[in-house]
Amino acid sequence: MNTEYAAEVVGNVFMTVALLSFFILLALEKKRPHIRFDRGISRESILTNLSAFFFNNIFLTLLRATSLFFIAQRFSGHGLLHSVEEGPIKWLMTFFLYDLAIYFWHVINHHNDFLWRFHKVHHSDKAFNLTTGFRFHVLDLFIEIPYKCLFVILIGVDAHIVLAMEAIQLVFILFHHSNIMIPNEEKLSGFIITPFLHRAHHSSLRSEHDSNYGIVFAVWDRVFGTRQEVTPQKIGLDVIMADNFLQLFCLAFLTEGHFKKILKIIPNFGGNKSD
Repeated sequence: MNTEYAAEVVGNVFMTVALLSFFILLALEKKRPHIRFDRGISRESILTNLSAFFFNNIFLTLLRATSLFFIAQRFSGHGLLHSVEEGPIKWLMTFFLYDLAIYFWHVINHHNDFLWRFHKVHHSDKAFNLTTGFRFHVLDLFIEIPYKCLFVILIGVDAHIVLAMEAIQLVFILFHHSNIMIPNEEKLSGFIITPFLHRAHHSSLRSEHDSNYGIVFAVWDRVFGTRQEVTPQKIGLDVIMADNFLQLFCLAFLTEGHFKKILKIIPNFGGNKSD
């Protein structure tokens, strides 16, 4: 099996798993929700988040996949792990380092004013549900591409492993944004990032949402002292809000201090908040 065919097979398998995960988690949210948000807020959240998902994927999915795949093909023979024999050990080492790299990127997004302009779009959701994992500004995702490409070059990652890591990350992003009840979640959160941990990351309080940056493994927040086990009293950012995709896109270019004034100019296609 040649490299290109293997990459295609692996990519298709993991994207299928991601798609199945979405529908399974969606069903669990309906059956066993952890928090019952106001119906109007939930509806606006889902519609806005899905709009962001479709818009972002039109512009970025092909670019991100092809960029990472091309870089991996070009530089897989270089980097930190290029001399390690192909197999499960190398794959696990690669994914472990990848998760660490994304942890650091997440921290930087919270503490750099320029990057926070775009990342705050993700935190503006007043609800917390499966689709919150899709609520990203297109430029937030775009800026992340060179960072991931740099990781691929420094580590020396094969193309099919890149596609697998992207798909696994997507599954975990969907999982820890899901609004579901999980038995023995506290024990599980000792090893991986769960909705309990990530819910605190979406708190309206900065002292709480500047924590729990991990995507897959829970170890990084413990090692770097950014773990918080708290139940947020409120989800989202108090100062800002975005009730539709147009407002969501413009949010990145507005400061919190002027957002409410400018918001009145942008039409609210989402309707009233009350159901």
